Amino acid sequence: MYHNIFDTHAHYDDKKFDPDREAILNSLQSQGVSFVVSCGCDTDTTKFNFELSQKYDFIYFASGYHPENLEGATLEDLQAINKFAKKDKCVAIGEIGLDYHWMASSKETQKEFFKAQIELAKELDMPVIVHDRDAHGDTLEILKETKPKGVVHCFSGSKEMAKEIIKMGMYIGLNGVVTFPNARKSLEVVREIPIERLVLETDCPYLAPVPMRGKTNNSSFIPYIAQRIAEVLNIDAQELLDITYENAKRLYSLDI
Repeated sequence: MYHNIFDTHAHYDDKKFDPDREAILNSLQSQGVSFVVSCGCDTDTTKFNFELSQKYDFIYFASGYHPENLEGATLEDLQAINKFAKKDKCVAIGEIGLDYHWMASSKETQKEFFKAQIELAKELDMPVIVHDRDAHGDTLEILKETKPKGVVHCFSGSKEMAKEIIKMGMYIGLNGVVTFPNARKSLEVVREIPIERLVLETDCPYLAPVPMRGKTNNSSFIPYIAQRIAEVLNIDAQELLDITYENAKRLYSLDI
């Protein structure tokens, strides 16, 4: 059985987990999962994930406003994000960033919240967890301008963009997408970036890897992701899990 599985990005607050959340979480450690970071998308989900972190030793959380959750939000709401960020077991400001696919709010509003939350992270000396969907140019521009530490999760950009992210000292998060038939870009990134800048994630309950497509994703599926990436790098999957476990601890400044 695999061990040292660190899921750097999950959403265990999601309603898809309502029927069996407790059963899933209670089973993860027996399946080799060491740690999970469950990410907030607004005040309510951040609070939910904070409460999960208090209930489960192996769960940490992130505090933030996702670009899809900005409707009706004001910058005043970031006071609550700040409050949760100072709680025990909060390891990052996230999930924050830009989403030009769904456009739940204007580009201007998204950029405003993205920059404000990066500044908050810098004030608190915390990493950011960055969401970038169909917004590669603006995401990169803002990251270059603000220079946070952290990770671009569910990375979907080019290998050239990945190199720019790495140059800034940030990490790249990859998930079940690498197992999909159309994963060419993700696998190119795998080949190009230094392995010490790679972390693994599920983004669960979404993006379940092959052969679990169609199922509710959870942290125990990470070995499928590790196996595919390890195959590309010509190393053992457990070796990759060991390396990315240490990378994740560095990313989140965890002395565990």
